[in-house]
Amino acid sequence: MTRSRLCALITRMKLSCCHLQVLCSFFVSAIFFHTSFAAELVIPDGVVFERGIEYSNPDNQHLQLNLARPKNGSGPMPAVLSIHGGGFRAGHRDGYNGLCLKLAQRGFVAATASYRFAPAYPFPAAVHDVKAAVRWLRANASKYQIDSQRIGVTGGSAGGHLAQFLGVTAGVKAFEGDGGNASQPSSVACVVNFYGPSDFTKSYGKSIDAAEVLPLFLGGDLEKQRQKHIQASPLNWVNPNAAPTLIVHGTDDNYVAYEQGVWMRDRLQACGVEVELLTLDGAGHGFKGADAEEAENALFAFFEKHLQPKKN
Repeated sequence: MTRSRLCALITRMKLSCCHLQVLCSFFVSAIFFHTSFAAELVIPDGVVFERGIEYSNPDNQHLQLNLARPKNGSGPMPAVLSIHGGGFRAGHRDGYNGLCLKLAQRGFVAATASYRFAPAYPFPAAVHDVKAAVRWLRANASKYQIDSQRIGVTGGSAGGHLAQFLGVTAGVKAFEGDGGNASQPSSVACVVNFYGPSDFTKSYGKSIDAAEVLPLFLGGDLEKQRQKHIQASPLNWVNPNAAPTLIVHGTDDNYVAYEQGVWMRDRLQACGVEVELLTLDGAGHGFKGADAEEAENALFAFFEKHLQPKKN
């Protein structure tokens, strides 16, 4: 967006100083992210990386994913779908390119997918999209040497919610959508959930942006859309057939309270589902430094345990 267009937009919207600061920060961050990322991404010699593969086209939105895979992999190989965060209304799949490259170096086919945003596309559109991405991976298993029985999913924040939702709603037709490859299942073999919310009905007052984000995603606040808050909460869909799950959450998270991860762990345990909760003391929303390294190592270990074939 040009400076003149941005100024015109601001004038029409009659933004307050506070809103202006947020908007400017968003545009600066977005510009920095895309320009710096394009300069820094280095594709390892042993990896094939493809950008912008269309996997679904709901409402003419042409949803795309990026795919990393071992150059000399002898399939079928396990696969991982990564789902970015951004409050269900922002973010970009490129944020997980680096993780996909690392996974490919470890013998995985790894994808990072875009999905439709609120408020233009409220719940369950994003759920429909990520399920379509899983179905696309299965439909293209032969082409990319994917083992369709060994597909895992991960995500952070809103992406963690969507990853967890995939793990507990296998076979629920209401959430499949019409994003293509309907003959393929959207189930996943395991989930790594980085600080994703589990119960939206208890998010208000515990999160610094829930009152702003959730009404956009769910079509109204808790008073107006309580049923949608209940329906969109992964906690309420846990069952004994849910996928094994690793939850990674910091105790000082101001966006998604740590207790959200505890509730999800406890519900999965009560249903007899394998689950781990990695607690990072003092960590906030989005890990840095040693916390980020510990979280990433836990992710690799979990996926290798549940997706890689056992060695004799």
